[in-house]
Amino acid sequence: MTFLVKICGLSTPETLDVALDAGADMVGFVFFPASPRHVSFETARSPASRIKDRARKVALTVNADDALLENIVAALKPDMLQLHGHETPERVAAVRERFGLPVMKVL
Repeated sequence: MTFLVKICGLSTPETLDVALDAGADMVGFVFFPASPRHVSFETARSPASRIKDRARKVALTVNADDALLENIVAALKPDMLQLHGHETPERVAAVRERFGLPVMKVL
């Protein structure tokens, strides 16, 4: 059995480097203002540019509308979107189709 490791809530170059050096397959950036690990587009852009091909970038959101997702995709250029809210299966499918990215839905 193969496992993938995702480390989420990264907000500084230092924490990102630790995750990458530890071999994380995916690194996550939280775009949810109520979270203590929330990052702005500008804050996420700098560490995310250091990833290159070392890991996949995941943008974590909670009940995000299309406008917010568009801004996140433009700023971060994630490899995957992670939906943490009350999104329906139809909404998950619509997000996947609209943005052309894999979607991870947290249950």
